[in-house]
Amino acid sequence: MAELHVELVAADRKVWSGAATIVVARTASGDTGIMPGHTPVLSVLETGPVTIRTVDGGTVIAAVHGGFISFADNKVSLLAEIAELADEIDVARAERALDKAKSDLDAHAERRAEVRLFAARGLKAHA
Repeated sequence: MAELHVELVAADRKVWSGAATIVVARTASGDTGIMPGHTPVLSVLETGPVTIRTVDGGTVIAAVHGGFISFADNKVSLLAEIAELADEIDVARAERALDKAKSDLDAHAERRAEVRLFAARGLKAHA
């Protein structure tokens, strides 16, 4: 079976690295799915979830806020400004951040909080 080598890196750390069968990420041109053999890609990452299906059948979900994605030679690099794995997200804190963003009418903060909650809850839905 063909596989991808995936590196998810935030500005401050390597978040996740491993082999996968598909990576789905939100880009400037919409949601993009990359599988082995995909044409080369270089795109801007938007705030959104990244889903990685591992070769052992597992799922890695991360909340990503900005950055770039590149793909060539079956290697996916996700270089994010901020990235958090779903199991690292404090759901109660993200819910408070969402409430505050809504009361402040801060659309960007609201989107970030929604993505964090989606990622955290998405992992539990796959468990």
